[in-house]
Amino acid sequence: MKPYIELTDDELKAELHKLETQYKKFQAEGMHLDMSRGKPCQEQLDLSMAMMDVLTPSSDLTCDDGTDCRNYGQLTGIEEARELLGDMMENNPKDIIIYGNSSLNVMFDTISRAWTHGIMGNTPWCKLPEVKFLCPVPGYDRHFSITEYFGIKMIPVPMTQTGPDMDIVEKAVAEDSSIKGIWCVPKYSNPQGISYSDETVRRFARLKPAAPDFRIFWDNAYGVHHLYDDHQDYIIEILAECKRAGNPDLVYKFASTSKITFPGSGIAALATSPNNMVDFVSHLRVQTIGHDKVNQLRHVRFFKNIHGIVEHMRKHAEIIRPKFEIVEDALEKDLGELQVGTWTKPLGGYFIMFDSLPGCAKEIVAHAKKAGVIMTPAGSTWPYKNDVNDSNIRIAPTYPSAGELKKAMDVFTVCVRIASIHKILADRKA
Repeated sequence: MKPYIELTDDELKAELHKLETQYKKFQAEGMHLDMSRGKPCQEQLDLSMAMMDVLTPSSDLTCDDGTDCRNYGQLTGIEEARELLGDMMENNPKDIIIYGNSSLNVMFDTISRAWTHGIMGNTPWCKLPEVKFLCPVPGYDRHFSITEYFGIKMIPVPMTQTGPDMDIVEKAVAEDSSIKGIWCVPKYSNPQGISYSDETVRRFARLKPAAPDFRIFWDNAYGVHHLYDDHQDYIIEILAECKRAGNPDLVYKFASTSKITFPGSGIAALATSPNNMVDFVSHLRVQTIGHDKVNQLRHVRFFKNIHGIVEHMRKHAEIIRPKFEIVEDALEKDLGELQVGTWTKPLGGYFIMFDSLPGCAKEIVAHAKKAGVIMTPAGSTWPYKNDVNDSNIRIAPTYPSAGELKKAMDVFTVCVRIASIHKILADRKA
């Protein structure tokens, strides 16, 4: 079919009638397909079930250094876990703290401590007239929820194909001391699947912030989440680059095994500079006596080393790669010639980003919901849920089965076409 914009009003109305008939059939099926979050499916969770047998009542739960994992101690994590996550994150184990299951929890705590106690002796953020954060958009909704929770003013920064617009970032942090941080998902970003270029990473490392307590919140959530063996993205390791640039304290780097083993009971980690480590540990000593070392040991003995993680992630890719391809194939087949949207084709991560015609995203998501396909609410990928173009939609392919996903994409593409025709006809009347 020709692009919708080239059709006459009568042709568009005829097409709309056909699509609405198809949509009503979808509604009559009474389906309920949840694509609202980037959740692993059951087959992915099953990959880690052998972890439950790694430790038994007869297991020796003593670490190489003599630590009994059943008891108190090892505030920054057992050495074996720091080495394993250090290899995964490409950082020195001495620069790593192992936490509980959620890196998002660590990010929240980090913002909270900066708010109440400040960073490395600087004024607590709660005592400042205003605190601002840079937010690459589209971005991760849960990042934005944290800063919004603390009343931090969020400033959108456009994403490009190589990462955030660094001209804007560099100018903003250099000129405004109330800007205290920036959210980043540097590899297979949420929701685009973009990986930051070498130049972008180097420019981050060489920022000259006006605020001495400015920090880059580097959420490397998808560092090992490749879809393909022979075509993968790689990014420069940020802490080493910051050290080379004379900015060793600039970054907090977060990661976890949440989409590697079990999202509800993995392990999270922070990597940062020795100075930042001292600051973190001073607070951590008050907050906890230690995290779950038995779970840390379970992960170490299950994976053994970084090679075990790599092989495990290949199994994940075998399960989810066909789902990404189902989404991409459906978008191309149903929308490719119509010029009513664009989408990304990531090499890893958990999401595909779809951009509709301006003003259509909310209608598309609402229509899909009425037909039983639940998606992330439109606008969620922007601070305050305010997508100024009302065009960005995050597609999360991993949780449904292949059959369910095909059905969901049939619904989605019909909803895109209906909303697009409404938009074109309305614009012509205006």
